[in-house]
Amino acid sequence: MTPVHATFGEVAAERRIASVPLSHVSVELGHLYMEDFEAGPDRLREQFRRVAPWLATVRSLWRERVPGGRARVSTCFLVDDYFSRFSTPAELVPMVLEAAAEHDLSIDYLARESACAQSGGVELARLVEDRLVDDPPPETDGSRPPVKETGWLCNGSRSPRTAPLQAMGKARPWEPPAQNAKRGHSIFVDVELWDEKGPRRTWSCPFLAAVWQLLRLGLLRSDGRVPLPPVDLDGGWPRDWDGLPAVVRLNPQAAPFSAYTTLSVLSPRFLPVELAVRTILSQVAVDDEVLRQVATRSESEGVRLEEELVDRISYVFV
Repeated sequence: MTPVHATFGEVAAERRIASVPLSHVSVELGHLYMEDFEAGPDRLREQFRRVAPWLATVRSLWRERVPGGRARVSTCFLVDDYFSRFSTPAELVPMVLEAAAEHDLSIDYLARESACAQSGGVELARLVEDRLVDDPPPETDGSRPPVKETGWLCNGSRSPRTAPLQAMGKARPWEPPAQNAKRGHSIFVDVELWDEKGPRRTWSCPFLAAVWQLLRLGLLRSDGRVPLPPVDLDGGWPRDWDGLPAVVRLNPQAAPFSAYTTLSVLSPRFLPVELAVRTILSQVAVDDEVLRQVATRSESEGVRLEEELVDRISYVFV
């Protein structure tokens, strides 16, 4: 017989998970819709006028929190080129940068929302979908299809369907939906993650926003690699959105794009979207090695991070 020599080892030990540079906080200075840009520079100026005091406050708070006061704060701005294509980067981006500069704001990174779905052969939305973990309510009987089949995700038990009564059957009383981790009373959230018309899948705004938050937190990897590293723009602004990189570094001296924590300064109309985002992120399983990387680095800097990812995300609605 020919002897067989086998070598056993941990798969995790063979994996190579790239690390990513991290700021202390990533501040989103705006996320506007097509109608905001169509309204012209005045709408943008108003947005940045409201944002400016909050950015100054965040910088001050982090200087107090970080040993030595050397806080790394980066800023970003997200352009919605997924649900509607309007104008061109060559026309729109300079208008955004000029409006920000009028209020002494510097945008370090500009990102395209369509990249949260797919960019450069990397399907970020699919990556996050693959990491969704159902949060079944107590006494689940398996009658509810999993989120990957339905495209709907919730944080508890939906109201059961009422079916026509059979002869001599007993009527089933109505039951309210119930939140899994409620505090006193339920706040039930049911989120549509995508819809499909024929072969085309359209991701929902909350799901892409959840991908966006994971990118800013530096918690996404594709085959161990950082999926969308920021790049410097070579040449002028392109005439087509597809010609613009997914994440553009506008400031060569900027602190890193990804950060231990995020802050988004948004209009109150984004409240329901961000509630849905937090519901989604509470059911995303991030790679353990990536979490360990971030935890080790934050501890070495004397920065305590919350265990729950959603608690590393904060908002100002103005």
